[in-house]
Amino acid sequence: MNLPWLVARASGLVSWSLLALSVTWGFLLSTRVLGRRPKARWLLDLHRFLGGLAVIFVGVHVTAILVDSYVPFSPVQLLVPFTSEYRPAAVAFGIVAFYLLLAVEISSLLMRRLPKNAWRAIHLASYPLYILATVHLLTAGTDAGNIVVRTVAIVTLVEATVFVTIRASTARGRLAGDPVEPAPDIAAPTAWASTPMPSAPPLRPTGSPPRASR
Repeated sequence: MNLPWLVARASGLVSWSLLALSVTWGFLLSTRVLGRRPKARWLLDLHRFLGGLAVIFVGVHVTAILVDSYVPFSPVQLLVPFTSEYRPAAVAFGIVAFYLLLAVEISSLLMRRLPKNAWRAIHLASYPLYILATVHLLTAGTDAGNIVVRTVAIVTLVEATVFVTIRASTARGRLAGDPVEPAPDIAAPTAWASTPMPSAPPLRPTGSPPRASR
């Protein structure tokens, strides 16, 4: 069997699965499905870790396709949409999804250096990114005909649609003036640190006590 082609198929499925997990975890963190927003740092670190792994496996996927000779691809055909002779539209979905994934991951690494509005706008690309990656999986992938792959892809697309609806309704609630709990500010001082300390009573000077006046 052709090893590079098997590696390309396996890494494609793994990268899509990691992307699905990362997007789902991000939805859970950004909505109130789990109740109040969690504040533990490792929860956000897990979201970033899944996205970073997805980028790595996409790199393996692209490299294996370049090495493979079953369906020859040139670097230009893997980087420029609609230049591929093999299913150009399906491959173009994957190329655009790859660029969006890079933009989201780079903005996550530079989150503290970017304006919050700019970071938020770039991060919203995760939604079309996931849709494009799923369409690429179902139209260009060899395993698209697998009933398990198709079922999981459809279920996760429905799940993403539900979460996007929840996010949109939350945004409308904020615009309408509904009370929304603000996100925790890690840089903000704690309650005890921001409370002024009571002033200490003046110290009595040392020495002999003052004599009472007659």
